[in-house]
Amino acid sequence: MLAAVLYGADDLRLTEVKTPEINDNEILLKTKSAALCGSDIRMIKNGYPCINKDNPRILGHEISGLIVQVGKNTPGFFKEGMKVSLAPNFGCGLCNHCISGNTHLCREYRALGIHLDGGFAEYVKIPEAAVRQGNVMPVGESVSFDGAALNEPLSCVYTGLVKCDLSPGDTALIIGAGPIGMMYAKLALMWGAARVIITDISAERLDICQKVVSSLLTVSSSDLKRCVGELTDGEGADVCIVACSSPEAQANALELTAVNGRINFFGGLPAGREMVTLNSNLIHYKQLMITGSARASLSHFRKTLDFVENGLIEVTDLISKRTPLQEIAEVVALAGEASGLKNIIYFD
Repeated sequence: MLAAVLYGADDLRLTEVKTPEINDNEILLKTKSAALCGSDIRMIKNGYPCINKDNPRILGHEISGLIVQVGKNTPGFFKEGMKVSLAPNFGCGLCNHCISGNTHLCREYRALGIHLDGGFAEYVKIPEAAVRQGNVMPVGESVSFDGAALNEPLSCVYTGLVKCDLSPGDTALIIGAGPIGMMYAKLALMWGAARVIITDISAERLDICQKVVSSLLTVSSSDLKRCVGELTDGEGADVCIVACSSPEAQANALELTAVNGRINFFGGLPAGREMVTLNSNLIHYKQLMITGSARASLSHFRKTLDFVENGLIEVTDLISKRTPLQEIAEVVALAGEASGLKNIIYFD
């Protein structure tokens, strides 16, 4: 089968590899859609500790497809031909995090497309732990394969927004107008936010966001403080999401957030820039709550899949380009330049 395999930093190769063989406890998935994520771009650009020429990896963790083979010992619920969305992270199943339902926070967690081969290939082997923990989720006919693949980042965004206790009528500020920022904006509007302000250093991305959701208030990063002040009568945003990998944005979020406001740091920071100076007086006197979020629980993955299936939120309008696997280099280049929003690899 054809696959996009990472051998190290700046060494992504399109190559023929052996189609996976499953055992009696596993499932084989025929990939139909696999979305490109910012973390994929970082791995391609910088490499990843467990990936090298002796231990290459098929990337891709935002995956949907059709079950084509079912091990005889897997639960009878799974059938060949079943349309599914795949949650990529699974845990050991025994630790306190796993027992509480947070398998994505397990210290021994594993992820398809990172620790095991993922979805930038014609077929994906789903290991027993992922099958048993509930990572393979059926999708209704109303959901496209693209929409089912994009549920993975949507579930991560939902995890972050749940932590922010957004209430109807709140003002939400999203710093970073990429696909994650736009998913935060869409969920905030679905949640009942009175206004959603989104900002970015890229005028192109702000223009795209405005076209996708006309009710968004798009603001240039250079004019952000003044505009937020004017739009909120000097109070600041009730909820502020930092959906970009910027230490400066994290520090500035404290000034842009209202008294009793909630802040979520979503984007991880580059190595060497993790230490951020925050004005703790602002945290103290404004009674700010600052939280972070990473990945998503399986319950949140199912919740957002319900949102998509029942038409509560649209995610496919964030797709800028769809391309076959043979042309993956093109969308990797576009994503690396922050051009457009979401890119999809599709399979016939």
